Amino acid sequence: MSEILNQARDVLTQKLGGGVFEGSAKFSITDEGSLIVDSEGVRISDQPADVTLSATAEVFEDILAGRQNPTSAFMSGKLSLEGDMGLAMRLAGVLS
Repeated sequence: MSEILNQARDVLTQKLGGGVFEGSAKFSITDEGSLIVDSEGVRISDQPADVTLSATAEVFEDILAGRQNPTSAFMSGKLSLEGDMGLAMRLAGVLS
């Protein structure tokens, strides 16, 4: 399993702070794999989700470290989105 996915899972779990996330979101990391965030928590998986956010490992790392605003990453084309935009905006609030 990818060390990048393991680290991203741990950081996302910490950012959620044990809270429940309504809906499901997939983080698709180029050449690494995918993470799912939903009411069960964060796990490495490639199952379908309500919204999919796709980017390189570097962009996701910057977002999770607070060096890149997720909305700015989307607006600049560094982060692509497919699915429920409202759910993505709620998730951006958790990540910021």
